[in-house]
Amino acid sequence: MSKKMAELFRTISSGVYVVGVAHAEHRNAFTAAWIAQVSYKPLMLSLSVNPNNASYQLIKAGRAFAVNVLEEAQTDVVRHFGLHSGCERDKLAGHAWRTGITGAPIFTDALAYFDCRVQFTRRTGDHVLVIGQVLDGAILKPGATPMTYAQTGDLDGGQALYPTAFYDTPAVLIRHFWRSHHLRS
Repeated sequence: MSKKMAELFRTISSGVYVVGVAHAEHRNAFTAAWIAQVSYKPLMLSLSVNPNNASYQLIKAGRAFAVNVLEEAQTDVVRHFGLHSGCERDKLAGHAWRTGITGAPIFTDALAYFDCRVQFTRRTGDHVLVIGQVLDGAILKPGATPMTYAQTGDLDGGQALYPTAFYDTPAVLIRHFWRSHHLRS
């Protein structure tokens, strides 16, 4: 665990979102912070998701997700969707939502939403990068301020996941140097 490393990465500005997913009659949602716009034409977003997350299987099968932008005061929503598995309970129960055009849940109390169709996925270390084309979206609360990841502190327990150094061992550093040098030759 590295508090300094966690603090460093929290300086990267990112929001906190609830991502709704669906396949057939199954629906779920989870908290995510690693989301970014990656294209103008067509409009596309990237989402980084843990493949061990129950929702990842729904993304894979349903080929869709909805990014629900949270506002500053919705820490309770972050906690609800981030600390429990959809395998353990129906996380959508008690929350107002509707089905988007992709079938993914869109929260009616979100600041904004983006309804996306998956274009492709790519394994990236311990997560999977999912690229989705935005098919629909809207601002639901004009003037509201989006929540940032830094505002959540260590609510997700992420601090314990950061390494203490950029490279775990000298062998990894040497291997990285060799690959970089070899690719330039």
